[in-house]
Amino acid sequence: MCAKIAIVYNEPVSSRYHDTGEEKAVIGVLDAVNAVKKSIVELKYEVSLVPLALPEEKAVSIINSLSVDIVFNLFEGFPGFPESEAWLPDLLTSRGIAYTGCTSESLRLALNKAKTNGTLKAAGINTPPFQILTETTIDYFRLKFPCIVKPVAEDASHGLSEDSLVSDLSSLARQVKAMCDKYGGQAIVEEFMEGREFNATVMGVADFTVLPVSEITYTLPSDKPKILTFAAKWDQTSIYYKNTPVVCPAKIDENLRSSIAEVALAAFRVTGCKGYARVDMRLDKNGIVNVMEVNPNPDISPNTGAARQAKAAGMTYTQFIEKVISFANNRVLV
Repeated sequence: MCAKIAIVYNEPVSSRYHDTGEEKAVIGVLDAVNAVKKSIVELKYEVSLVPLALPEEKAVSIINSLSVDIVFNLFEGFPGFPESEAWLPDLLTSRGIAYTGCTSESLRLALNKAKTNGTLKAAGINTPPFQILTETTIDYFRLKFPCIVKPVAEDASHGLSEDSLVSDLSSLARQVKAMCDKYGGQAIVEEFMEGREFNATVMGVADFTVLPVSEITYTLPSDKPKILTFAAKWDQTSIYYKNTPVVCPAKIDENLRSSIAEVALAAFRVTGCKGYARVDMRLDKNGIVNVMEVNPNPDISPNTGAARQAKAAGMTYTQFIEKVISFANNRVLV
């Protein structure tokens, strides 16, 4: 009998991200939905699309009515409420439905950058020195410039622009205020790691595989900070998108490749990730690998990091999706 798979995702509706000009990150889920559906059809499973939107009661009713073997989880949270990303795995777990990707616990942890950094540091994994600041606590700033200022609990590079890199107290105060005003009252400030930037996708449930490492290369003008902004990911017309090409596999020696893979795997395990997750890293001035972000359930559209690394590992996109599905089954069996 043909297995039934439901692709569950957040319906791209108007939200506060439209007010900040960041709606492309919400709409982008449809690229993954369409690609994953095509692959599931190729794999000869029965597939259905299940978009979810508020109110929550209606979304719960839709999930409770499902009669499927596996949920392919592309739900990124109700638009404008990134903390709700963990809601779906919680609900599916309570119903005993297998699902792809990470658990609610790892999704909640990774969304909070401060808690993630604390968890990584406690495990001996290097991360940038950081502080949580608000408009009223700027005087407690104790880091070394330059620093990068981010929302404390957002994903998809929301809030990141060339203004995010600050080199003095006045620009720090201005950017902290902007993040607090737009994204929920707190900002995380990190010392900027000036070295090369890499990311690696880890896959698995019990046995883990690190896919080939990617490097973000910066060909920006000298007056532009070398950071991966929101525009670099989502605005194909921007100077940041055009001047942050990805090299995969990264052109690095075996020692560095091994160090990056070791750190990525350690971060994946410590944060409780399952199925697949991408770990973003930069080198500090001494060439030490530092974890910048852990991204459970990252974007798996065909032209994004995880899919690119799967291709470099010798997989077609459909084989990559098949592996993701197999890990959902394994979670029930192990």
